[in-house]
Amino acid sequence: MIRTLRSKLILASMLSLLLVLTVIFGTVGILNYRKILADADSILAILQENDGNFPVGKHPEGENFSGEPAPKGNRLFSPELPYETRYFSTFLTSDGTVISVNTGKIAAVDTQTAMEYAQSVFAAGDSRGFVEDYRYVMYPSGEEVHIIFLDYGREMNSFRTFLFTSAGVGLIGLAAVLLLLIVLSGGIVKPFAENYEKQKQFITDAGHELKTPLTIIDADAEVLEMDIGENEWLQDIQHQTKRLAQLTNSLILLSRMEEQPQVEKIEFPLSDMVQETLETFQALAKTQNKTLSGQIEPMLSMTGDEKAIQQLLGILLDNAVKYSDEGGRIELSLKKQKNAVQLSVFNTVEAISKEDLSHLFDRFYRADKSRNSGTGGYGLGLSIAASIVSSHKGKITASSPDGKSLRIAATFPL
Repeated sequence: MIRTLRSKLILASMLSLLLVLTVIFGTVGILNYRKILADADSILAILQENDGNFPVGKHPEGENFSGEPAPKGNRLFSPELPYETRYFSTFLTSDGTVISVNTGKIAAVDTQTAMEYAQSVFAAGDSRGFVEDYRYVMYPSGEEVHIIFLDYGREMNSFRTFLFTSAGVGLIGLAAVLLLLIVLSGGIVKPFAENYEKQKQFITDAGHELKTPLTIIDADAEVLEMDIGENEWLQDIQHQTKRLAQLTNSLILLSRMEEQPQVEKIEFPLSDMVQETLETFQALAKTQNKTLSGQIEPMLSMTGDEKAIQQLLGILLDNAVKYSDEGGRIELSLKKQKNAVQLSVFNTVEAISKEDLSHLFDRFYRADKSRNSGTGGYGLGLSIAASIVSSHKGKITASSPDGKSLRIAATFPL
């Protein structure tokens, strides 16, 4: 349990950190990418206004190409922009035939490549987009179509470098936090571990301490019965003493099962054991006017603690017989599923809610609608069953498709 709590703490912390880092780096990346697109489209807008060229003329410092005041330090309004920018443009007819190509402002693209880019953009039909690392704009110019390509490879490489760097830093950060959590989580859960161990020790010690007075009370009641004869008060003392003894034994067993010791792995004939246990409950079900049947796949075996599995089956069948409705139906099933074996017990009930299903394996929980006090149960049986299944690395579930029946299924890996 403590190991599971520690694992969940580490997992929750790592997932939270991963989510935060993803949001931070994702937001920065998106904003960065949008800034790149906005800058590229602003330059293309200048070229579009001037038919594929930067305007010719002097641009005093502090003014943009329109002669309006410009923000200081903005590259888009720098007089050096025409000399820093690499671009090329093409003119096409309305049917996509290339008329002219201008590659005078770029060295990396020749005429043939420019024509291929232009034809691919024209075929796609998008007015803006990217061809490799070239941002383009396509617009009608008279009866022709003009496409301007802007070389934005340097900016895109910087963006990709940012993404890879962010991912690397994030992974390194996650690894560092994981190591710290592994080292520090032991101290975080230590108080819980100590309290949990004290609780188990208290249950075990109290159980052993209660056994002696309960045995004495039961023996004294038997002696009194021999002296004064049968008496309803003595019978009630003996009955309640046995109930307390059973409850004490169940608590001690549950405490030991939760320690999950190494199960003695011995292969045993599961089908035969289930069949024998089913037959022992046939008479009990019949006396209560209930139908008990089984579908048991033959020749199945498993490796584990045979006594514990037999106890598990007894708990499930005992619960089904006790808590099924009057004249109810009980069905036991044992079958192989791929690399696992499933043991399930189905029984009809008067009513059961979804809230009951989520608490059936809790200690001392009893669903009032289907489990009255006259059954003599303590609400520990299914908790013990869950511990047995867990000690065998299995899984136990409770389901009710209609609210009028209950199926408890335990699956064990083979």
